[in-house]
Amino acid sequence: MANKKARLSVDGIEQSIELPVLTGTAGADVIDVRSLGSHGVFTYDPGFMATGSCESAITYIDGDAGVLLHRGYPIAQLAEHSDYLETCYLLLYGELPSSEQKANFIETVKNHTMVSESMQKFLEGFRHDAHPMAIMVGLVSALSAFYQDHMDINDPEHREIAAFRLISKMPTLAAMCFKYSKGQPTMYPRNELSYAENFLYMMFATPCEDYKVNPVFANAMDKIFVLHADHEQNASTSTVRLAGSSGANPFACISAGITTLWGPAHGGANEAVLTMLEEIGDVSRIDEFIEKAKDKNDPFRLMGFGHRVYKNFDPRAKVMRETCDQVLAELGQANDPLLKIAKRLEQIALEDPYFVERKLYPNVDFYSGIIMKAIGIPTSMFTVIFAMSRTIGWISHWNEMISGPYKIGRPRQLYVGKTERDYPTEK
Repeated sequence: MANKKARLSVDGIEQSIELPVLTGTAGADVIDVRSLGSHGVFTYDPGFMATGSCESAITYIDGDAGVLLHRGYPIAQLAEHSDYLETCYLLLYGELPSSEQKANFIETVKNHTMVSESMQKFLEGFRHDAHPMAIMVGLVSALSAFYQDHMDINDPEHREIAAFRLISKMPTLAAMCFKYSKGQPTMYPRNELSYAENFLYMMFATPCEDYKVNPVFANAMDKIFVLHADHEQNASTSTVRLAGSSGANPFACISAGITTLWGPAHGGANEAVLTMLEEIGDVSRIDEFIEKAKDKNDPFRLMGFGHRVYKNFDPRAKVMRETCDQVLAELGQANDPLLKIAKRLEQIALEDPYFVERKLYPNVDFYSGIIMKAIGIPTSMFTVIFAMSRTIGWISHWNEMISGPYKIGRPRQLYVGKTERDYPTEK
């Protein structure tokens, strides 16, 4: 894996520094710089633009080619042929389950969907107008206080139970956040329903009506869950790994990931897309906003276009667009004004030289917000659903790290402050 060598010459150091070059199963070679510190130098890479923070076998992205693989399987194939819980099994264990393994996995998830009744009292400590993400951070972190019986991170069985509890309880907690903000009673999970159906039931059912889950909506939600399940070493996943490297319990680590996801530059993009589409308002105004987007002196930016990693079409975006069409057709809203604006913007982005040259292609956030709005989910819940979907990716990466040798994360810095000086004895 490290047959190649790199040599670094540094002024002031007599001999060049030899560094191993690591080769993975796919992707660019990686220069192992761990020994640099012993030579009195280290690397500087704000934003981690060219730094590999870990070794992982879970997800691979080729941003130039627009490729996203989970354990080797293309995301488009998983979205078409698999479902969220099967994808969860794949991410957690490394292989697709047999029919029996999948049935047992689903049964175990269903057995953990309830949360302690005391968590309802904990929930009631929040203001009703609190942002659902603020509540979600608190509820997930509090799981460590309610489920203390399997918290040994060095025990594989304990880690597996923690994973099941998080996968199972996140939809319940998310729905509790929504119901609390609406002043409605919490709906208990119904384990005869699928994962997506159960989530929609807990979100929209009330005790005084016989709520039936729309299968088109359930399918759309399952697609959203699958497409957001994992995305390699993004900001929130890296946060989970960094928190986990300290030996923190898994609930605290996932809560840290949720906090990072809350940032508008990370998990809030689909909400920003919806806000942008509503600001444009009508297809007739698109040209005006396109010109604003091209004007470097104008603060307006097209949201949902371009990606830190992808320099090609986001492979998740096509699936999301097709799903969006299905949901709006089911609702009789195929001519929805926001969808018309979105499709026209997508066409411009794929044809206009300005966007093509800058590789500003639509990403997964471009359509997911329209889908959730059509289903009846408020924008304040968008990032909560993202967190619910991404939990399996977070816990899989955490488990992968804890399962092998690891060190506590400790980045260095380029110090630019004052050098040593004496405290004044006279003032």
